[in-house]
Amino acid sequence: MTTPIRLLLVDDQRLMRDGLRLLLELEPDMTVAAEAGDGQEALDAYQRVQPDVTLMDIRMPGMDGVEATRRILARWPEARIIILTTFDDDAYVFEGLRAGARGYLLKAVSGEELARAIRTVAAGGALIDPSVTHKVLEAFSRLPRQAAPAPLPEPLTERELEVLKLMAEGLSNREIARRLFLAEGTVKNYVSNILGKLEARDRTQAALRARELGII
Repeated sequence: MTTPIRLLLVDDQRLMRDGLRLLLELEPDMTVAAEAGDGQEALDAYQRVQPDVTLMDIRMPGMDGVEATRRILARWPEARIIILTTFDDDAYVFEGLRAGARGYLLKAVSGEELARAIRTVAAGGALIDPSVTHKVLEAFSRLPRQAAPAPLPEPLTERELEVLKLMAEGLSNREIARRLFLAEGTVKNYVSNILGKLEARDRTQAALRARELGII
């Protein structure tokens, strides 16, 4: 069996932490290594257990989730943190991502979506709630135009462009496969090709790079 993904749950509401623990420990490849009720406890817990993925609330007494994320990543740059919050306010979104979070999800997500996001981030990717992705792209589109970026060494194919546009809308590989009537494995290959051609580390960066190039 593969080693389970070790999680750190950070939320000031004990009931929320208990619910997340019960939900996530039903997943055969996940285990909760520690919990914390505020940012300072999160720093202490991270140092103690070195989790694979941290689920971080934003609004907490004392040190908030954004500052805790910033401090954790300053000390442990390899940390993989997902902001999990009730709030989709623009300031929280951009501060969380600027702090270095690899994911930003709203607590309205389903258990299946949360588990999928954790696996994605644990594997080195990033995953942002579709409504949040839209905010990021809108904000990016309002920035002043810089000098035209260099064109891609290898252009995207027509099908890759279709997949890229759906990625930018926040759709998962499975959802893209259903939309385009493709096998999920085929979509995964397209996504890998797109990331390679755009020299992007994850889906959000690919969408931003494509917007910068005027592709989408």
